Amino acid sequence: MHTRRDFLKLSALFGAAAALPLLQACSKRAAADPDAPLTIGYLPILDATPLLVAHGTGLFRQNGVETVKPVLFRSWASLVEAFLSGQVNLIHVLSPMSVWMRYGSQAPVRALMWNHTCGSALTVRPDIQSVGDLQGQTVAIPFWYSIHNVIVQQMIRQAGLQVVEKNPRQGQVRLTVMPPSDMVPGLASKQIAGFIVAEPFNALAEAKGVGKVLRFSGDIWKDHACCLSMMHDHDIQNRPEWVQKVIDSLVQAAAWAKNHRIETANLLAKQGVQKYTPHDAKVLRSVLQPEPVAWGRYERDGAVRHLNWHQKRIDFQPYPFQSYSEMLVTLLQQTHLAGVNTFLQALNPAEAAKELFDTRFVEAALRPSEMMQAFGLQGLGREEVFDI
Repeated sequence: MHTRRDFLKLSALFGAAAALPLLQACSKRAAADPDAPLTIGYLPILDATPLLVAHGTGLFRQNGVETVKPVLFRSWASLVEAFLSGQVNLIHVLSPMSVWMRYGSQAPVRALMWNHTCGSALTVRPDIQSVGDLQGQTVAIPFWYSIHNVIVQQMIRQAGLQVVEKNPRQGQVRLTVMPPSDMVPGLASKQIAGFIVAEPFNALAEAKGVGKVLRFSGDIWKDHACCLSMMHDHDIQNRPEWVQKVIDSLVQAAAWAKNHRIETANLLAKQGVQKYTPHDAKVLRSVLQPEPVAWGRYERDGAVRHLNWHQKRIDFQPYPFQSYSEMLVTLLQQTHLAGVNTFLQALNPAEAAKELFDTRFVEAALRPSEMMQAFGLQGLGREEVFDI
């Protein structure tokens, strides 16, 4: 009998097509329960902020959503496994994973909103001065289907280097998948020369003195999304009023976090009542609200180059712009991905962008004018800016 672990192994080795029968079996076991409480799965990164803030501030309760304490996972593989098998019914997931789930694995799940914008960086050993210095070295990514992989490969190519999966030589950079929690120790031990991942692991490497931010991802793709909120189709179809309450809570939580950055850091830190993450409040504050002197140093060192973008190290905005999804699919088609990924080449970016999200719920949550104003939204369309 196949297990969910078998599914993950097959998926990693042979791609989504080989794992599809197992995925479908897992999905059947995740039958709809009209009275099921909200069960949240998350990684200890700031991408999960709206989910954790909505729980920690009581927004779910205020909106009539029964929930249990969110469950922390240590890797994307274990989080996705728990979601597909029905152990949790709301997760944050890397935006390219939504493409893989919907088209590569045909999973009965939908993306509903963005969790945040920016919030990631390429962090390297202190002796690394440029992307060119990474040739012959290994760089860690959190998952092949990640915005981190997409962006770092664009950076590597622009530097005239080639991406490989093993035994890097001059002119090549090896990429390897590593859980975020292992990246800082890996950098400290010189197992890797750098990593690109969500916060606060970049800030943690800085705090420990083992790494420095070479470039912020949000300074390459302006206001890009990293993680999305996803739910099962059976909940969306059978409990739409409940799903609306969940999304209302998440949108309100994102607005609260955007305007209460220090309080958010304290809420999510290991010193907080719920101890949502193992991170120190000081490290989280350095991401959510960097000191002006620190940001000035990033500008001088070149980690931030587009000063006119006026970016935040991390920010919050829930609406999933179609232009972003379209560009994401286009870039994924240009990105080296381990395993079988031929499904990508068959995708029409414009059509896929329309299908990736069910935007009804987030649009309803943003309908009050004060919610649009809270996120500085002038409308529900934009033009993508990608500039290394």
